[in-house]
Amino acid sequence: MKPFIYDDFLLHSAAARDLYHGFAAAQPIYDYHCHLSPAQIADNHLFADLAEVWLGGDHYKWRAMRTNGVAERLCTGDASPREKFDAWCATVPYTLRNPLYHWSHLELKRSFGIDATINPASADAIWREAGAKLPSLRVHDILASNRVAVICTTDDPADSLEAHERIRSLGLKTRVYPTYRPDKALGVNEPAVFNPWLERLGGAARRGIRTFDDLLAALEKRHDDFHAFGGRLSDHGLEIALSVPCTHAEAAAIFTAARSGRAASAEDAARYGSYLMLEFGRWDARRGWTKQLHLGAMRNNNQRLLAKLGPDAGFDSIGDFPQARALTRYLDALDATGELPRMVLYNLNPADNYVMATLAGNFQDGSVPGKIQFGSGWWFLDQKEAMEWQLNALSNLGLLRRFVGMLTDSRSFLSYTRHEYFRRVLCNLLGGEMENGELPNDRELVGAMVRDICFGNARDYFRLELDPAFQK
Repeated sequence: MKPFIYDDFLLHSAAARDLYHGFAAAQPIYDYHCHLSPAQIADNHLFADLAEVWLGGDHYKWRAMRTNGVAERLCTGDASPREKFDAWCATVPYTLRNPLYHWSHLELKRSFGIDATINPASADAIWREAGAKLPSLRVHDILASNRVAVICTTDDPADSLEAHERIRSLGLKTRVYPTYRPDKALGVNEPAVFNPWLERLGGAARRGIRTFDDLLAALEKRHDDFHAFGGRLSDHGLEIALSVPCTHAEAAAIFTAARSGRAASAEDAARYGSYLMLEFGRWDARRGWTKQLHLGAMRNNNQRLLAKLGPDAGFDSIGDFPQARALTRYLDALDATGELPRMVLYNLNPADNYVMATLAGNFQDGSVPGKIQFGSGWWFLDQKEAMEWQLNALSNLGLLRRFVGMLTDSRSFLSYTRHEYFRRVLCNLLGGEMENGELPNDRELVGAMVRDICFGNARDYFRLELDPAFQK
């Protein structure tokens, strides 16, 4: 019987092991989408205890704990850090065959060098041993030990870029860039949230926002500011792409109504949002940015707990929204005027894998290899089975060799093991096919593809400035 989380974990053939150890393992990490805190990077944050670094903000773990019957006070509430940690350790044995079981043990082994199986009996020893190592695991230590070349955080245009300014002065080998995510600009259906956000945006852009044109000017000013800080990516989280025809006058009227406190209907909100999304696409194209579209999440489903805990607390799920027609219209509208930027498309419903992979092929124009990317398995799909689904769909319908690879999409600095996990899955898939004769037994040919997917393709596609140590 094989040991757990050993050197050849998930690598089930000699070719897979050669690909991983010979080509994948040593590649730097290019984390082009995550939700890490820029302030914690700027501060070189020292985590107070294992609960903070391992459980803080991790709605994947909270969701599993609730399913295991753990009370909310032990997930997001006022329980002590040790109580929360013990509740998680008691839950882990029940996560067998859930990716959390693999991820948690990888995090424990790679970050703390601990091989113990996580359960209530091992909790006390893990707490003591890992806790003793926390002083040597400040944020910058974690980035260095994982050889993280790039981090693209997710930032609202109303956010201050002060933390990014401090990061730039630190001389980190890891380059950290803001990603422009203006989702709240679409919120005309909720004036009570939208209008206070407009005040914050106006403060960040240093201009008042009374009219729709004021809003556009403020948003474009912040787009300029992000560019000045090295940002070259935008991001949007939507149920479906927005592609309803809307004139400037119609969008302005919808904005004015919301500014005065009148909520837009669903139809008007879609029209207004469609106008803004085209503007955002044009700005990205003009500046040479890459746009990311995260499509298909059904968010904030538990209204009682949303009111109590807020968003991003583990009450979202896969939606079954129709994607093809609206996304095609959006991409086509930008392409028709020569203003289609590079784009990464992520879907949350695996039923849409072939839709996304084929749709991306409609808008490749020969200007950039893999200009429209079918992005990696996202959220509920960033686990072994769904990673393989995405890799297979892309292989069958596009060019896997041009794929920009994995990202963390996480709020936890320990999540860099997800890149290792993805690389092992990738190498196992390709190595198995080499041994079956479905791919050539040519380690340099297939190994070069592995190396490109793990790092090189993202480096060349996103074109962000790197420290010299990571440029080759």
